[in-house]
Amino acid sequence: MSLEILLALLAATVQAGTPILYATLGEILTEKGGVLNLGVEGMMLVGALAGFLTALHTGSPALAFMAGGLAGAGMAALHGVVCIWFQGNQTVSGLALTIFGTGLAGFFGTPYVGRTAPGFDKFSLPVLGDIPLVGDIFFQQDALVYVSYLIPPLMWAFFRYTRWGLGVRAAGESPAATRAAGLNVLGFRWAALLGGGVLVGFGGSYLSLAYTHLWTNGLSSGRGWIAVALVIFAFWRPSRAMLGAYLFGGVMAFQLRLQAMGTALPSSILLMLPYVLTIAALAFSSWRSKRTEAPAALGVNVEPSE
Repeated sequence: MSLEILLALLAATVQAGTPILYATLGEILTEKGGVLNLGVEGMMLVGALAGFLTALHTGSPALAFMAGGLAGAGMAALHGVVCIWFQGNQTVSGLALTIFGTGLAGFFGTPYVGRTAPGFDKFSLPVLGDIPLVGDIFFQQDALVYVSYLIPPLMWAFFRYTRWGLGVRAAGESPAATRAAGLNVLGFRWAALLGGGVLVGFGGSYLSLAYTHLWTNGLSSGRGWIAVALVIFAFWRPSRAMLGAYLFGGVMAFQLRLQAMGTALPSSILLMLPYVLTIAALAFSSWRSKRTEAPAALGVNVEPSE
């Protein structure tokens, strides 16, 4: 493999990992607040469709990206009504959200299958894009990739140094102690859920606005489930989520390259690679660390009067 092909593969790895990174960071934020959301796959699809339709009818990729985030927040709000307001089972609600989002995106998106919309194109960042090797891989991407570089350190600082970030963590670790300190546990859970929904929606809109520039049903192709698994692999840490997302993105980019090269392996086997890696990553995480770093109250409902 020549250097040119290797650099192209690594650049494709970053691009393929970006929607997974957005979704994983959104799920980390949600789970840090104590809410388990398994509806990421459906939320990404709805965010992708909202972004695509907005770009198609307005011609503004930036507005479309925001619309995708709002669509993700809207889907998260449905989960919040069931789990935070009515105290429903978070696992069941999340699974239902995935089914609902998949059906919703398929129903409204079918007339637009194969159509293209304005999106984000790649451009080289001044100075940084000229750095040998590193510039070719990381700084000759689209604007949404550059934004994704900033979110993990900002999220780390948010959890560690801000009052809201500490409140979100406290709501996920010990709701009773948080309420005893005079803080609004349900308010922090709502904030974490909706903020996480925005990031998941961003991940979905990236698929239709930057990764493909077109709409097809099932555009997320299981990336939402990978993001849910990656939260565990990353031990709920934004920095590790970034590394994990690029690892999975690399496998996806590699299997696409193998298919394009006409390898003798069946395409069905190649399509399995990212999900085989998901299982392997979870097994490795369990073997590597016997203790869990999940928020202590993750998935535990909190009564309004509690």
